[in-house]
Amino acid sequence: MRHGKAHRRFNRRPEHRKAMLANMAASLITHEQIVTTLPKAKDIRPIVEKLVTLGKKGGLHSRRQAISEMRDRDAVKKLFDVLAPRYASRQGGYLRIIKAGFRYGDMAPLAVIEFVDRDESAKGKDDLARHEAWLKTQPKDEQQQAVPA
Repeated sequence: MRHGKAHRRFNRRPEHRKAMLANMAASLITHEQIVTTLPKAKDIRPIVEKLVTLGKKGGLHSRRQAISEMRDRDAVKKLFDVLAPRYASRQGGYLRIIKAGFRYGDMAPLAVIEFVDRDESAKGKDDLARHEAWLKTQPKDEQQQAVPA
């Protein structure tokens, strides 16, 4: 019997599960939309909603609590500086989960989890900046091989 066992285990050890959820929360805050499996989306939703509430409280203690939860200072900075003011007047319900069919390889149910009133340009912005920075470090002949035409 599973009395008192509230969350899914995802067939992972507790340390791995906590790290996975922290990474997903940081990715969701950074990109404002991610595609994942439906059970993972359902488990990450309350975590991120509580983080947004921490961001709305503000203050050093709340910031440190968010850093200990996510372990990503850039995501915490965006949470407190961008997302918290955006949702200052909203009393909860910062995220939505949209079912997105099934994954080809294993038929796992997929879902898109995203912020309500999200910034459309946030998705992929950091990846593009990282790729452009990498291109600047590479010689010209390797750049043309790395970028498909």
